[in-house]
Amino acid sequence: MAAQKFDKDNDQYTASDIQVLEGMEAVRRRPGMYIGSTDQRGLHHLVYEIVDNSVDEYMGGFSSRVSIYISADGVVTVRDDGRGIPVDRHPTTGLSGVETVMTTLHAGGKFGGKAYAVSGGLHGVGASVVNALSTYMNVEVYRGSRVYSQEFSRGIRQTDLKYRRATDEEAKHTGNVTTFSPDPDIFEEIEYEYNTLTQRFKEMAYLNKGLEIHFKSDFHEDRWPNNEVTYYFDGGIS
Repeated sequence: MAAQKFDKDNDQYTASDIQVLEGMEAVRRRPGMYIGSTDQRGLHHLVYEIVDNSVDEYMGGFSSRVSIYISADGVVTVRDDGRGIPVDRHPTTGLSGVETVMTTLHAGGKFGGKAYAVSGGLHGVGASVVNALSTYMNVEVYRGSRVYSQEFSRGIRQTDLKYRRATDEEAKHTGNVTTFSPDPDIFEEIEYEYNTLTQRFKEMAYLNKGLEIHFKSDFHEDRWPNNEVTYYFDGGIS
């Protein structure tokens, strides 16, 4: 069959036909470009993006433990004992470090080479994509004597960055607690595969000797009491 020919000289194709998608809108319109797919693999990718950020803190020498929890209704919480996302105002965006990381594509501490000498992911790039593809995201940052928090939905800020004074116990810790709920309008099904996740976490722990990764999933309560595991390798890869 001969290819259909069109008149290339017509003036119906103009600049107004070029669609410009910016920031979070681009992620939501074409999620596969950022996480590969909107099936279970893409769903798992959201988890990996946030966990990778925490592992990068370990690789930089700033943390030793990452914990992942999936609630019965599929909400994911990732906690680490790293430095915590910066909360001061970013000189370019005018936003806090937290809001910049969570709402700006290609914003992160990995590009300049100062904050991270070694990294396995792109901190900020992944976080903002996860934010865009979640109906709810809450970020808590433990730094010094304060606990900072901010909420988002589908990539859009819902609250300003707030803080409260840390309790005596909280003040002993630093790091991030990131909680998110994947958007059912984006994903074909919110269904996590326990064995796939645990295999990934086991590999992460093995590749980063001395890092403890703890995983518990009430989403897989049918596996109880085998729905919780901790990985730690003294050996592994140095």
